This record gives sequence, C-alpha cells and structure tokens, in this order.
Amino acid sequence: QVQLIESGGGLVQAGGSLRLSCAASGRIFSNYTMGWFRWGERAFVAAISAEGRTYYADSVKGRFTISRDNTKNTVYLHMNSLKPEDTADYYCYAVAGPISDHARDYDYWGQGTPVTVSS
Repeated sequence: QVQLIESGGGLVQAGGSLRLSCAASGRIFSNYTMGWFRWGERAFVAAISAEGRTYYADSVKGRFTISRDNTKNTVYLHMNSLKPEDTADYYCYAVAGPISDHARDYDYWGQGTPVTVSS
C-alpha cells in the first residue's frame, strides 16, 4: 500500500507561481512512477518515471516542471505563469509501472490539493 498526501495548493494571481508537493509512504518510493492530474476533467498534467524521465501535457509544457526527491519520498510540481484555466483540484498518483498519462493506469492517489488562479 502507498499513501499519498498532497500540499501546497492555494490562491494565486494569474502569472504567479505555486509549488505542489506529494509526500509518499508505505512502499519503496523510488520504484514508482508519479503523476499529477487535475480534476474535474481528469486531465493529465505531468508524470515522472522511477528513472526520472518526465512527460507533460501540452497545456503545461514550458510552464510546469515535475521533479522528485527520493531521499524525501516526495514529488513536486512547480507551476509558473499560472493561468485562470489552471484552476482545479490537483491530485498525485503513483504506480509501480511505466509512465502514463491515463489516471486508470495508476494504483494509488491522494486526496488532492486545490489551486485557484484569479484573473
């Protein structure tokens, strides 16, 4: 079992930045692909494989960066140049498998953290 806890969401003006964190516990974090998705449209945002390979949705390329710190069992989503359309609840997902942009391919997820971008 893997437990995921997201943090770092909040209210920010358009053009601003936020850093989301997802702390994992329960299994060997370094073996897991980690992904960020945002609801209500279940949209893929970004993912990072156990080897550190990254993959981004076209809508966030150049603005968001996913990273991981295996010593802290934490994955981050650095969000820059935020837009009102980035407003959503952001969820961290984990799977002991290959990188994927489909939420159904992941086995674990957290409770989410809300991000609101005002215009």
